[in-house]
Amino acid sequence: MPRPARYSPSRSARARLPAAPATPDAPNAPDTPIPPTDQDGPPRRRRRPTALQLQGAALALLALLLVMGLWWRQPPAAPTITQKAIDAAVLHTLQTRTLPSAAARAAEAVVPSVVRVIGLGRTRKGEEVERSVGTGVVIVDRGVILTNLHVVRDADRISVTFTDGTETNASISGTQPENDLAVLQAHEVPDDLQAAPLRSTQNLRAGDGVVVIGFPFGIGPSASAGVVSGLGRTFESPEGGQELSDLIQFDAAANPGNSGGPLITFDGEVVGIVTAILNPTPARTFLGIGFAVPIENAARAAGMSPF
Repeated sequence: MPRPARYSPSRSARARLPAAPATPDAPNAPDTPIPPTDQDGPPRRRRRPTALQLQGAALALLALLLVMGLWWRQPPAAPTITQKAIDAAVLHTLQTRTLPSAAARAAEAVVPSVVRVIGLGRTRKGEEVERSVGTGVVIVDRGVILTNLHVVRDADRISVTFTDGTETNASISGTQPENDLAVLQAHEVPDDLQAAPLRSTQNLRAGDGVVVIGFPFGIGPSASAGVVSGLGRTFESPEGGQELSDLIQFDAAANPGNSGGPLITFDGEVVGIVTAILNPTPARTFLGIGFAVPIENAARAAGMSPF
């Protein structure tokens, strides 16, 4: 039996059919926008920030970053230092480092002011030769030097050499024969020349540590250490028979060439000018007794007020 024909609208007919309204009961209904009602009003547009608002926001952000940076860079609070920590640090330093001796510190303080003094003469043939070698110490930074008179007395020309290697001639500007002292004026001086610190012998005592700096046998500057052996000593030169009095006796090694050099305390201050050694033999070498003129007398020779 033939089946009844089914009606099938054409595509154009289907297009003309009205769309069924979506209801809550139709779960598969397409999502269609709901037109706004008169109560909702027209759709609002999002306002773009103005340039002033952007600038303010940028400044606020920059200020925040600066505050955070300062806080980040702020150093941590220093720990509290206790006496126990200090004692431990000092003990650690003493155990792990070798500190310079008092003699070494004293020598280092005065070496820049020590000069080598050479007395030059001429032979019958007119050749210049070295007649004496001694030491001097700068007491005024414009080139005023103290030394022994016997080092420069017979020299035709006096040459002095500073610690930086500067070599120049010098002239005798004053003498004190009774103390075997001479004052020299260097013709040229280094720009950074230092004068040695001077100290009165008033509080000097036997047993105080001292250092001698000079050019023994032309070698130096050399340093030797010892103690003050006595005060108010008298010495008679075996060569010229001159008697020197009120001398400082010391046992730091001194030899020919040390004459005119400084006698220094462990505080790095000059208290005397080395002038002689006691040796009854012709060897002229050190036997443990040296003498220095107190710096008070040396200052008077240079025209300086005594201490």
